[in-house]
Amino acid sequence: MRLTCAFALLLGLSSLVRGEPERGNLPVALNSDFEFRKAKIYTLDQTPYIRGQKTPASTDTSKKGLSRSRTVDQEQSLNFERSYRLQGAVTGLDQRQRFGQYFDFFWRVKRPSDLTVRFEYKQAKLKAFVQAKEQTYQNVNGTNRSEFRVVGDEYFDDGQVLAWRCLLIEHGRIVAEKRSYLWD
Repeated sequence: MRLTCAFALLLGLSSLVRGEPERGNLPVALNSDFEFRKAKIYTLDQTPYIRGQKTPASTDTSKKGLSRSRTVDQEQSLNFERSYRLQGAVTGLDQRQRFGQYFDFFWRVKRPSDLTVRFEYKQAKLKAFVQAKEQTYQNVNGTNRSEFRVVGDEYFDDGQVLAWRCLLIEHGRIVAEKRSYLWD
């Protein structure tokens, strides 16, 4: 019995000494062959935009330094994005499952590679608890797009995403990263 316990203890210590990286603590080896181009974040709220309402961040500066505000009906992209995300959602329940936040990441790979794109995020009601979503790609090359959603019950129960980061992972190493300002 003592021999079995000693053997189990040695096996446990050897796995610690080996230093296998945990899921969240991957080694960072940034590589110029992989890069994030941009991130697009859209929040689909229950309240639709009202005609004539001022847009968020609604000031345009002209050459003379004057600012004029823009309205929702002048910003057609806001109305299009909302109708695009709600396409096909007929009932109130269908629409509720689509309300939330959408994160689109555009990234580029200069050589064929097997990659995992991991989106890690912290939500308002969960405080510092980090959640993650992943997408894997086989033999990917060129410019690509990955979409992640925090919608429906996940959004209503746990709150809005406050901080996030997106990682490109090749062979267990982080090769590119894009993060929000609030990510620590």
